Amino acid sequence: MQDQENQAVPPEAEAAPAQPSTPAEPTLEEQLASTEARLAEMHDAFMRAKADGENIRRRAQEDVAKAHKFAVESFAEAMVPVKDSLEMALKVESPSIDSLKEGVEMTLKQLSSAFEKNRLIEILPAQGDKLDPNKHQAVAVVPAEQEANTVVSVLQKGYMIADRLLRPAIVTAAQAK
Repeated sequence: MQDQENQAVPPEAEAAPAQPSTPAEPTLEEQLASTEARLAEMHDAFMRAKADGENIRRRAQEDVAKAHKFAVESFAEAMVPVKDSLEMALKVESPSIDSLKEGVEMTLKQLSSAFEKNRLIEILPAQGDKLDPNKHQAVAVVPAEQEANTVVSVLQKGYMIADRLLRPAIVTAAQAK
């Protein structure tokens, strides 16, 4: 029987040859150190992103301030020759009516060119045009031989800058019959 005992080897012992040891799971201290390192990286990335955002906001504010400050620069450049022409006209000792009229016409052309260059558009409705409350201001309603709520006469031109109303055209409108 002793021989049988010696021969009977538990199956686990036979099947379990020496295996390499598996790496041990990280300790809590190692996990904490790893997590703290990742936290530090993320905090650094957050601070950099926050600083970038602040820089972008500051630059945008500076750009807006410059745009406000120099918004009329183009218009001012176009108006300087008009002023020069008017000053030259006043320096003439004894102007003739014809020379004054010619000078005023030239100055008006310069002014119109400056308006056009800077997208300052006249609003000059024709008689019979439908009254547009977005562009016209009716100051009087008069009896007329035309459709009601149409322009009878223009008392003062209006102006728009690009698509924004600067001043409405002052008009009289036809009265309903």
